[in-house]
Amino acid sequence: MITLLILIPIIGSLMILPLQEDYKNNKNKIKTIAITTSILNFIVSIFLWLEFDSNTNQYQFVTEFDYLPIGHLIFGVDGISLYFVLLTTFITPVAILSNYNNINVNIKYFLVSLLILESLQLALFLILDLLLFYVFFESVLPLFFIKILVYGSGESRDRSANLLFLYTLFGSLFMALAIVQLYSYTYTTDFQLLSLCDISLEGQKLLWLAFFLAFAIKTPLWPFTGWLYRAHADSPLAGSILLAATILKFATYGYIRILINFLPDATNYFGPLVQTIAIVTLIYASLSTIIQQDTKTLIAYSSIAHMSIVILGLFSNNIQGIEGAILLALAHGFVSPALFICVGGIIYDRTGTRVIKYIRGLVTYMPIFTILFFIFTLCNTGIPLSLNFLGEQLSLIGIWEVNPIISALGASGIVLSACYSIFLYNRISYGKYSPHMNKLILDISRREFILLMTLLIPTILLGIFPNVILESIHLSVSSLLFN
Repeated sequence: MITLLILIPIIGSLMILPLQEDYKNNKNKIKTIAITTSILNFIVSIFLWLEFDSNTNQYQFVTEFDYLPIGHLIFGVDGISLYFVLLTTFITPVAILSNYNNINVNIKYFLVSLLILESLQLALFLILDLLLFYVFFESVLPLFFIKILVYGSGESRDRSANLLFLYTLFGSLFMALAIVQLYSYTYTTDFQLLSLCDISLEGQKLLWLAFFLAFAIKTPLWPFTGWLYRAHADSPLAGSILLAATILKFATYGYIRILINFLPDATNYFGPLVQTIAIVTLIYASLSTIIQQDTKTLIAYSSIAHMSIVILGLFSNNIQGIEGAILLALAHGFVSPALFICVGGIIYDRTGTRVIKYIRGLVTYMPIFTILFFIFTLCNTGIPLSLNFLGEQLSLIGIWEVNPIISALGASGIVLSACYSIFLYNRISYGKYSPHMNKLILDISRREFILLMTLLIPTILLGIFPNVILESIHLSVSSLLFN
């Protein structure tokens, strides 16, 4: 089943490649194949979830390919990786539908790149070998670089693509050196064997710093935040959705799978440092968000602030904090793409601008959209009955047991998120209809309504019934800490 998950998008890509874009029928066929392939893969992941046994902490559905020359290719899933896999297969159809009508030039290669990205992301969350984890961690970089460069908008997309490439590559070089050094200690890169190896604290410190640098850039944490908001601002809408929902979760998964699992003593030793960096990032990103005038840049900075709370939960060294961090990461994967669809898709397509001061009075002509936008704005602030609320509360409760001062400073992010979220909503939804928009605009279409409802339903349902997730991850998180 795991092999099928990775192969289905590749098969869909191979079906699309022979088709020519010269004819309108072929363009429709290309789009149909892409969306059908992604939905089929989501259905397969649902079967994987239903067959998953939450009463064991062992890797399940393990598939191994020993005869391949590229390394020890072994895939498996446990409670920690399961929901990142589900998030990836869930968000890919949303990303494809978001640009369904916007991109008409080179649509074939655009959709093929999205399907290949899905396979590479799934491979990263499912691989059980550290060397190949690094390979898949880096493999999405060239595709995203090309996607921003070719399909992005804005005059500075060249700079944005270069910053994305250089920042991520810089951090990953240290990860590569750490993997080589770790192999010299243990003579293995297999996850299950590495978890049994005993490395001295001094050895762990250097390895931990190298891995942390790579993950801190991908999160991103201060002072490595300069690439993310530019990449979001100049990326196509589908790129922003994938970047917010899944690509940023590479670091979250890496913290859990590598730092906490393989280097626990160094993780405990550097915990105060990470908590301090996370608080600095949270306050810096929140204050930067408040002064932004570009809607996509504002949502991008808010993503940095929310991921800072995820980091606080991950490094709380207790079950509540880590489980809360996973919940918040998943909630961010629903709400942040929805906000990007609102500001970078629905509003931008109708007004032709992302500058906040040029957009006003949308409630007059877009009442349905305004209601949905308001609900997602509240979810972004972490109101009760949303998955964001549970994730933030558990993360802050977890870090409170370690350091109440850090937890209190982390809670300031809730107040600041309310400031910039309500400011954005109030500024563009109410007031006199902007004179800069010289045409009447229509409310959301059926496709846009389906997209937003698709993201809203799991945000609310999982906020009301979080045990659907917690029961599956509890044993894996407990084993991570106590073993």
